[in-house]
Amino acid sequence: MSRWKALPAELDPRVRQLVVRLRRLKDHSGLSVRQLAARTEYSPKSWERYFGARALPPVPAVAALARVCGEDPTRLLALREVAAEAWTAAVRDADPEPEIVLAQRPPLSPDRRVLRIALVAGSVTLVLAVASAVLVTVRLMDDGSGGTARSSTAPQAAPAPASPSPYACRVERVGGHWYAGNSRTREENLAVGSNGPAVAEAQCLLRRAGISPGGIDGMFGPLTEHAVKAFQKRAGLDVDGMVGPHTWKALRG
Repeated sequence: MSRWKALPAELDPRVRQLVVRLRRLKDHSGLSVRQLAARTEYSPKSWERYFGARALPPVPAVAALARVCGEDPTRLLALREVAAEAWTAAVRDADPEPEIVLAQRPPLSPDRRVLRIALVAGSVTLVLAVASAVLVTVRLMDDGSGGTARSSTAPQAAPAPASPSPYACRVERVGGHWYAGNSRTREENLAVGSNGPAVAEAQCLLRRAGISPGGIDGMFGPLTEHAVKAFQKRAGLDVDGMVGPHTWKALRG
């Protein structure tokens, strides 16, 4: 397994989670950085920046790593999307160094520049036309006595009540293991951005263990991640906030 350099302490947890997952996939594949570069369109220096959290890997790079390592890219791309929000916020709050600039937009060609100007001009014209139509309508509604006719807008309907969660916790012990009635998986990997019955199952088992994940809604958000980390710390597992085979084994008992 590679001896990775420690990530910066000030790194956003969402970015840290993505980088840790990328490092693990690379380690499990047994490939060196040069071998990984040879199987993708990205240079060794690019992969070193991604693994060192000095640059945010683009979506195609994340998908390429998943493909090379035989991993389903869906959850990995979800982690990347969450990390991108934190990365963009950090870049916006400080002057980015050249190595962490996300992407530079190429200059527009003269034809595209003219097209953009035309689109903007058309949008402005449409807004002015709508405003003029509204003004004419208001004038037509005038009752002739110097006052404007009363609005006939119907009252808005009350918002529909939120639908109840489709998941419930029916915890029972079967064959020496705990189950909550939503999923029987013991292998599925879950992380921030995951959703569905397996997430609801993990939430129920966390609640059974005395750690609240928030609601049982099947959505793996910050509250669920915090609960997973607390459980992993208590169980003596690696505290990464993701539910994998080892965490499932501990949750199932």
